[in-house]
Amino acid sequence: MYAEFFGLKQDPFSIAPDPRYLFMSERHRDALAHLLYGVQGGGGFVLLTGEIGTGKTTICRCFLEQTPENCRVAYIFNPKLTVVELLRTVCDEFGVVVNHQGPGEATAKDHIDPLNTFLLASHAAGQHAVLIIDEAQNLSADVLEQLRLLTNLETNTRKLLQIILIGQPELRRLLARPELEQLAQRVIARFHLDALDEAETQQYIQHRMDVAGLHGPLPFTRDALRRVHTLTAGVPRRINLLCDRALLGAYASGQHRVERAVVDKAATEVFEPSAPTRSRRPLASLVLVATGAVSGALLVFAAMHVDKNPAKLAAEAGAPPPAAAPRQPAMADPAPTDEPTAPATVRDVEPPPLVEVPAFSDLLRSETLAWRALGRIWDQPLEEGDPCSTALKQGLQCYRTGRMTLHGLRQLDRPGLLTLRLPGQPVAWAMLVAMGTDSAVLQAGEHRWQLPLTGLADIWRGDYATLWRLPPGQSTRLVDGRQGLAAEWLNTQLGTLQRDGKLAPGTTTLDARVQTFQRANGIDANGQAGPVTFMQVNRARGVDEPRLQPL
Repeated sequence: MYAEFFGLKQDPFSIAPDPRYLFMSERHRDALAHLLYGVQGGGGFVLLTGEIGTGKTTICRCFLEQTPENCRVAYIFNPKLTVVELLRTVCDEFGVVVNHQGPGEATAKDHIDPLNTFLLASHAAGQHAVLIIDEAQNLSADVLEQLRLLTNLETNTRKLLQIILIGQPELRRLLARPELEQLAQRVIARFHLDALDEAETQQYIQHRMDVAGLHGPLPFTRDALRRVHTLTAGVPRRINLLCDRALLGAYASGQHRVERAVVDKAATEVFEPSAPTRSRRPLASLVLVATGAVSGALLVFAAMHVDKNPAKLAAEAGAPPPAAAPRQPAMADPAPTDEPTAPATVRDVEPPPLVEVPAFSDLLRSETLAWRALGRIWDQPLEEGDPCSTALKQGLQCYRTGRMTLHGLRQLDRPGLLTLRLPGQPVAWAMLVAMGTDSAVLQAGEHRWQLPLTGLADIWRGDYATLWRLPPGQSTRLVDGRQGLAAEWLNTQLGTLQRDGKLAPGTTTLDARVQTFQRANGIDANGQAGPVTFMQVNRARGVDEPRLQPL
């Protein structure tokens, strides 16, 4: 109605998920990258979560337009199904014919058998099968368990089905439940999509107006744009509703500029007056769950997949990130020796009472301060200079990842820094010092909190940093330790694990031993000996490193 009045070819703020209008903020680009990564993954689950209206479905549509030609995609947007209904829908989406013989309706087995045959044939033809489930927070526990069982369909080298779950933040809390731990361990990538900040809100409005054909200046005043962000909390769907009504109001009044008063009036028409503006809830980036499982151990976690990419591995191994805040490490004691010593544990302190969220004022506001606090646990306070550089001189290396999981934290079993995002607050840091089955203890200075893991999932997105002890003779950052003194030490440790019966015998070369160890410990078995591999070897051999306090 107002499009021609403002020189537009079409309405710019439709709430339909049109990929042409997708505004690719940095977070949206990361979300799309996670979905595309999932297509190339080795099976398992990929999670994309976000508040209502943040653009999850639109990103999914954009993803569908970019899937490689060798991908076969099944898309389910109504997940309130029984197990058999789900299997029937999956088969229908993939074009799998189900033949049922005998009385009654087709059973789960009637669907799984031809589906397995289809997946094997697709794999043989070089195709990837991807199942996308939208609104996945509505899945029942028995349906989620059936999805987990579907990821058991595999060959000797890879799983046959990649499953992408898209849903609201409740999905992460659902997967953090103890009874769904086995599924959580198979999540290989996850991302939580936040609302837009004020600058991105203005860019989003400009983008949609441009796509709709705007050639002149933006009709919203600066004050009106700020008001839009305040009233919508940066949620794209709410921005669409409010801007659409504001433009309509300006058109009805014959005004070519949308003032703040017009925005306020529009808000009373599209939002409930009594409903408070939703604050941004920066829940954890992909469910704080573990990643893929291997055999009975089921230990693969998303952070371990960084060994696939040498460039990313170098960054997470402690190399300075480009144009980012300086990375801080903690200091170290002597480098590991061939003979293990009893690992230190965070000092035994009575766990504090349970809380849902720590007070922001008590958290660490500086990453440098956080690294220095972590250094004290290693008896190496990092008081001067860049903490990571200082730590390296003491035989310690910083490790960072944005894809850590609860299961990964348990497996690494070492104190580390968690980047926390409390609602309406800038990022802050706390140390993870203890962990149990359903809770964890965080520390910042003299303050300690015990949080339920479901509560931690609301303020932590998987950003994790820690220190690990370098092998003897290694004085530079280690990216792939299959050469030099690091390789000699690693080969000796793996050989000792074999002799002690802690690693399968039969391999003699370093590459073969590394892959055997990685498979046994749920690390991506690509043969590269990156930081995660060394951390787990240190743990298996009892190298003197601080450990988490049990709860």
